[in-house]
Amino acid sequence: MCAVRSLPLPLALTARLTPVAALACAGWVLSAGPAAPQTSASGHRAEASTPDTSSAAPSTPAAPKQYSTAPSPCSAVPASTVKDLVPGAKPAGKEIPSTDPKLRRTCSWNALHGYAYHWLDVSYEISGSEQEAKQEFQQQVSRKSGGGTVPGLGDGAYSVVGLSTEDKQQTREGVVMARVSNAVVVVTYSGSDFETKKAPGTDEINTGAIRVARAAVGGLGGGRSGSGSG
Repeated sequence: MCAVRSLPLPLALTARLTPVAALACAGWVLSAGPAAPQTSASGHRAEASTPDTSSAAPSTPAAPKQYSTAPSPCSAVPASTVKDLVPGAKPAGKEIPSTDPKLRRTCSWNALHGYAYHWLDVSYEISGSEQEAKQEFQQQVSRKSGGGTVPGLGDGAYSVVGLSTEDKQQTREGVVMARVSNAVVVVTYSGSDFETKKAPGTDEINTGAIRVARAAVGGLGGGRSGSGSG
């Protein structure tokens, strides 16, 4: 492992260590899932003498599954994924204190491996209703230009990657926001190289952030209301 003490860390690294707790309070929310389909009627015509009693009563659409509590974000990302994306970080991560851990939780991983520095945050936020989550998600997306939708992720997802430079040091950061019913998942993944002063490529950061977002959306099962964790 390369010695790093001889290199003064840029202000970008110092500044990055401060606003972590703010991510736990960011209102980044995902949209809600569709209601379960109604039971379809039989395709055969019923005879007058033998009515189809199974469809006599109108079926009631099942209510959308919603979340009552935020699950543990530190448990959502597999250790192998942390190892690949944040070399040198402890797989367990560090949960950031929250003002309301039942509704809002954030976990963070970061490490300086040689001269390469990576940072990963995963946040869950639970809204009071699916509509509230949908509105918040749309508002957050509107503030992030230059990105695009992520197909097949939750009930709606958006990713964006940006490049910043401070003291000639580049940092590239990717953000993925996803909505699932009344829950929001926000993933932030960034990287820098303090030897070359360059940042990882856009595809590397974007792909990594989406990979984590898929795992985080899968981890929402533990916070689902009612029986079952589908």
